[in-house]
Amino acid sequence: MDWAYISELKNYVGKEVLIKGWVYNTRASGKNIKFIIARDGSGLVQCVLVKGETCEDCLNLFEELTQETSIELVGLVKAEARAVGGVELNVKSFKIISKSVDYPISPKEHGAEFLMENRHLWLRSKKQHAIMRIRARIMKAMRDYLDSNGFISMESPILTPNSCEGTSTLFKCDYFGEPAFLSQSGQLYAEACAMAHGKIYTFGPTFRAEKSKTRRHLTEFWMLEPEMAFYDLEMNMCLIEKFVEYVVQTVLKDCKEELITLERDISKLEKVKAPFLRMSYKEAEEILLKQSEDFIKGDDFGAGHETILTEKLETPLFVYNFPAAIKSFYYKKCDDPTYVKGCDLLAPEGFGEIVGGSEREADYDTLLKNITESGFNVADYQWYLDLRKYGSVPHSGFGIGLERTVAWICGVHHIRETIPFPRTINHLRP
Repeated sequence: MDWAYISELKNYVGKEVLIKGWVYNTRASGKNIKFIIARDGSGLVQCVLVKGETCEDCLNLFEELTQETSIELVGLVKAEARAVGGVELNVKSFKIISKSVDYPISPKEHGAEFLMENRHLWLRSKKQHAIMRIRARIMKAMRDYLDSNGFISMESPILTPNSCEGTSTLFKCDYFGEPAFLSQSGQLYAEACAMAHGKIYTFGPTFRAEKSKTRRHLTEFWMLEPEMAFYDLEMNMCLIEKFVEYVVQTVLKDCKEELITLERDISKLEKVKAPFLRMSYKEAEEILLKQSEDFIKGDDFGAGHETILTEKLETPLFVYNFPAAIKSFYYKKCDDPTYVKGCDLLAPEGFGEIVGGSEREADYDTLLKNITESGFNVADYQWYLDLRKYGSVPHSGFGIGLERTVAWICGVHHIRETIPFPRTINHLRP
C-alpha cells in the first residue's frame, strides 16, 4: 500500500492509501459518522469514519483523539468538490502513534506573548504554516532569478572584525582573544567576490544589536545581497525592480492556497510590475516637511515617514540620492558631495523599506578618507581597500531583507511571524 502525502491525494482517487500525520480537529455527526481533519505538513484532509465501513475498534478509539495526536490512517481516496483539496479519505482503519495531552494552543484566541513563548508549537497553526511555505517559495524565487541571470552564489563570513553599518548595532564576541562581531551584512565580502566573478550574491543570517521594539525589527534576520561589477546606480535600480517583480509574481502563481489562508488581498500585489515609481530624497523631503510634524530636514526616514510617502501608492517606490551624513562610508558621492548614490525601495501598504542599495565608492583615496572620518580602524579594512588598488571598477549592489519581504507579500504586519524562530530584544527562547 502506498504512503501518500495529503498534497498528493488528488493523484490517488479511487485507490486505498496510508497517510501519516496529526489530528488538526475532530467532530461527529450523530452516532454513525465521525470526522477527523488530519494534517501532515503538506496540507489538510477530511477523513470520514462511517459505522459499518470503518473498523469498530477504531470508531471506539475516536473518542481518545485529541488535538495534535499523531496518527496513521488507511482509507479510500474519494473525489469531493466541497472538501479542501477536492478529495477526502474514507477511513477503513487508523491507529494512534502518540497521544497529545493538554496541547496548549487551542482554537481560541491567544495573546502574542503566549504565542511567542510557544513558537515551537505555534508554527503548526494554519496561518503560520502558510507564512512559512510562502517564505520558502520566496527564498527559492530569489535564488532562481539570480541563478538564471548569470549570478554566482557565494558565502560571506558570519564572524568578522569589520563594521559595515556602524558600530552602535554590533554584537561583540571574543575570537581567541581578539574582538570580533556577528556580521551586520555580507556586503563588503560580496564586493571582493564580485571582483572575481562579476555578478554574485550572498544569502544568509545577519545581526543587528538594535534595542528596537517595533513591528519591523529583528536582531537576527536573513538578507540576500547581490553585488555587480561595472554596474552604476541606475543599472542597480533596474535590476532590483525586475527581481522584485519576479519574486512577487512567482508567489502569486505558486502559493494561491496559502494566500487564501492568510486572507491576503492580492489586488495590489498583482500590480507589482517594473518599472517602479522613483523619487529623489529631495522630493521626498519636501513632502515630509509639509505632511509630517516630526520629520527633520536631512534626516533618515522612520516608519511613519515611509508610510506617508507610500500610502496612496499601489506599487513599490524608489527613493534615491540620500544625504551623505545619514549613509555609510562605502556609498559613492553624487556630483553634489553632500549626497550619495543610494536607493531604498519602499513597499506600499505601510510595509516600508524592503531593499537598500547603492553604487559603491570605487576610488582608493576617497574610500580611505571615508573610513578614517567614520572613526574605524583602517587596518581592519585594508583588505577592503585593496579592492580599490588592484583593478578597481564601478560597482553596485543591494540588500533585500527576507523577513520584511515575507511580511509585505503575506500581508503580515508584525515581522515576528515571518521567521521560524524570531530573535528580538525580548526573545531568545525557544
